[in-house]
Amino acid sequence: MLAERYPLAFLAGFVEFFLVVFGAHAAYFLRFDDWALSSWYEIAVVVIALVVIVCQIVLGTYSSWRGREWFRQIGRVYIGWLIALAIVTGLAVFLKVSQDYSRVWLSTTLAVSLALITLFRFGIYFFLRQIRLRGRNLKGVLVVEVGNSADELRHRQSELPEHGYRVLKNVKLVRSDAWLDELVSLVIQTGAHEVWLCLPLQEGETIKTILHALRHLTVEVRYLPDMGDMPLLNHSVSNIAGLYSLDISCSPMDGPARIVKRMEDLILGCFFLVLILPVCLLIAIGIKLTSSGPVIFKQYRMGINGRKFKVYKFRSMELHDEPTGTVTQASFGDPRITPLGAFLRRTSLDELPQFYNVIQGRMSIVGPRPHALAHNEQYKDLVESYMKRHKVKPGITGWAQVNGFRGETDTVDKMEKRVEYDLWYINNWSLGLDLKIIFLTVYRGFVNNKP
Repeated sequence: MLAERYPLAFLAGFVEFFLVVFGAHAAYFLRFDDWALSSWYEIAVVVIALVVIVCQIVLGTYSSWRGREWFRQIGRVYIGWLIALAIVTGLAVFLKVSQDYSRVWLSTTLAVSLALITLFRFGIYFFLRQIRLRGRNLKGVLVVEVGNSADELRHRQSELPEHGYRVLKNVKLVRSDAWLDELVSLVIQTGAHEVWLCLPLQEGETIKTILHALRHLTVEVRYLPDMGDMPLLNHSVSNIAGLYSLDISCSPMDGPARIVKRMEDLILGCFFLVLILPVCLLIAIGIKLTSSGPVIFKQYRMGINGRKFKVYKFRSMELHDEPTGTVTQASFGDPRITPLGAFLRRTSLDELPQFYNVIQGRMSIVGPRPHALAHNEQYKDLVESYMKRHKVKPGITGWAQVNGFRGETDTVDKMEKRVEYDLWYINNWSLGLDLKIIFLTVYRGFVNNKP
């Protein structure tokens, strides 16, 4: 049944099994200068290959990739490999056979096999993309819309062929039996593979009527709800206790993504913390010599899911008192800022202690910048979806910052743009995007227009 429905995907499983076996032989040759594996190594290779394939099947990476982005596809493949590595390592320790195998051979096997599978998958993806751009291997789609409900799809229609789809016709919804009969006839005449219902949420009864009309056809029906101007966050479909849920505002940092994000913060956070320790020591001495008061400034900010935490910064202002619940943003020429503090703020060096917040787990290296609690209260009613930026951990740098939206937010327009970029980051988060933001932060320098 699997081979009948997904012949290429089913074949891919066999190919990847042999790629793992080949990778193991290549690693054995590199380690022992011999292509022929010993009997114990042959058993290990079969176990590794089977575990890898089973993990990929469980994660669904052998199902159709049509319509899915390349990076999300290959990311799921890599997650499967991480799970497989954990299982194989656990088996070796449990069976007390880890000492019988070369660690160099195992790591080389994993590296070579994963590289080969990545190239294989990319080759398939590139091949399918090219033939689809030439008009082959496309699924025909009928789009049902009302008013302008399919405008977003229409704007992306030119991108559909590379994902394996072609819009055959847009059909305007008419609530009548004659129109339903016409829709059925149109599906048969055009040979459409799928019908996409781009309709508002309030058209629930209409959708049921259309499904009933198409019940005798094998065409696939998809619902692409028109959300209008409703801001979405990490929208997807989930199965909760056997019930299907259309998620329209959920955190993307869940499951494996949370683990990947935390590992990224711990590894890179420790690395950067070691690098900046000498700089932090010099800054601390400078603050002590040039002004009175503590070296570190602590202030409560709002973190993930609205939880408060103390953020650490190098003190850049003279000690002063403000009314309770009031936080006055620093501005150019602010007399509270010390000469050294002005330099620290302009170069963002005052933010360096926040790497300690990262190690604590209260912040990430990359994420929306945390605002003062008073500013959250001020802007949450002025900027739509402002509080959704707290669905993830705040960061030392972020997508908004590398795109120029850093420093003082003295107008609602500036805050709206910052929130727009923050939400885009949350919706499109990936390890690659985080690394890109870190690179851009370093490449473009730390100097900013911050008062």
